[in-house]
Amino acid sequence: MSTTALSRLRTLVERSRFLRFLVSGGLNTAVTYIIYVALLQILEYRLAYTVAYVVGILLSYSLNRAFVFRSHRGWSSVLLFPFVYLAQYLVSLAIIWIWVGKLGLPKLLAPPVAVLISIPLTYLFSGFVFTPKPSQFK
Repeated sequence: MSTTALSRLRTLVERSRFLRFLVSGGLNTAVTYIIYVALLQILEYRLAYTVAYVVGILLSYSLNRAFVFRSHRGWSSVLLFPFVYLAQYLVSLAIIWIWVGKLGLPKLLAPPVAVLISIPLTYLFSGFVFTPKPSQFK
């Protein structure tokens, strides 16, 4: 890829909150997937997924606050953010259970499928947590 194309891509990502969300989500997914695969060597798939998921929440909070939304609502964002991921976790765990437990599909592919299905939910709820509420008096 040329430097001009890279520069344009960087500018596009810089201007689009949703693209920043996708980039940070991609990084978070890669990190947590590596953790999940490593933990599968020693843990049952649901527990491996849970541990990787908790690590992902911590990483995601940092990325969403500093890179994606570039804001937060003080302590309310700290307190509300885990609920976004609790909702995503429950949806994702159900998807993984259906994928592995009911359909008999590969364990290694279950988390990426769950992430793809839950992206819109996570973006909407994260925006609510990090975007300051508009003033009633404006």
